[in-house]
Amino acid sequence: MGVVGFSFDPAVIALLLGAAGLYARAVRVLGRRGYVVPPGQQLAWHAGIGLTAVGLLSPLDGLGEELLLAHMGQHLLIADLAAPLLLVGIRSPVYVFLMPRPVLVPLARRTGFRRALRKLRRPLVAIPVWVVILYGWHLQFAFEAALRNDFVHAIQHQSFVLGALLVWWSVIEPKRRRLPGELWKVPYILGARLSGMFLGMAFILLRTPAYADFYGRTAREHGFSPLTDQQVAGGMMLGLDLLVMLFCLGFIFHRSGEDEDRAHQVDGAAVPG
Repeated sequence: MGVVGFSFDPAVIALLLGAAGLYARAVRVLGRRGYVVPPGQQLAWHAGIGLTAVGLLSPLDGLGEELLLAHMGQHLLIADLAAPLLLVGIRSPVYVFLMPRPVLVPLARRTGFRRALRKLRRPLVAIPVWVVILYGWHLQFAFEAALRNDFVHAIQHQSFVLGALLVWWSVIEPKRRRLPGELWKVPYILGARLSGMFLGMAFILLRTPAYADFYGRTAREHGFSPLTDQQVAGGMMLGLDLLVMLFCLGFIFHRSGEDEDRAHQVDGAAVPG
C-alpha cells in the first residue's frame, strides 16, 4: 500500500480556477450594473467548486483506486453535492453573464444544441438518462475500465456531473430568480433519489464483492474486507441520497407554503376595501 497524496492534475486545476474566475467576473459585471449577487448564492457556487476540488484533487482521488468507499465518496461529492450547488450559484441573472460574450453568442446561435439541452432537461427524460449513466457505469466492465484508464475515468466523472445537472435543473430552475415551490417536484425528487438509493442498497445486500478483481487485494491492505468496503460504499450512497431527498422535500413543502401565503396576500391587497 503506497502513500496516497494530493493530486495536482493540471487540467482539473485549470478548470476549477477558470470556473472560479468566470464567476468572479460575472459578479463584478452585475455589480457595475447595479445588481448585487446574494452572498448565499455566491457561497453555493464556491462550495460547489470546493467540493469538486476535494473530490478530484484530495487524497480521496488516489484512494479511489484502492477502496470502493473512497471512489463512491468521490462520486457523491462531485455529482450529488457539488452539481446542485453550482446550479444554485448560477441562478438568474448570473448564468447569462457567466460566459464571456464571444463564447456565449455563438452558443446561443446553435439552436440545435439548445433544443437538445432543453429536451434532456425535461423531467421525463432527465431521470431515465441519469439512471442509464448511474447504473451503466457501475457495471463491472465499465467501472473497472474507468479505474484502469485515466481518460475513461475522466469521461465517467464528466458523465456523472452532466447527468446530475440535467436532473437537478428542473428542481432548482436557475433561470428563475426565486425557486418556486411547485409540488410536482415532490414525486420527481423521489424518483431521482430512489434510483440511487436502490443501487446503494444493492451494494449493501450483495453477498459477493462486485469488483473483487480490482479491490479484492487493496481493500484488505486498508483493513477492510472487499465485502465490507462495498457495503460501506453502498451505505454512503443510500444515506446521502436519503438526506438529500429529505432536505429537498422539506424545502419544497416550505417554499410551497410561502408561495401560497404570498399569493393570498396579493389577492387580499387586490380586493378593494
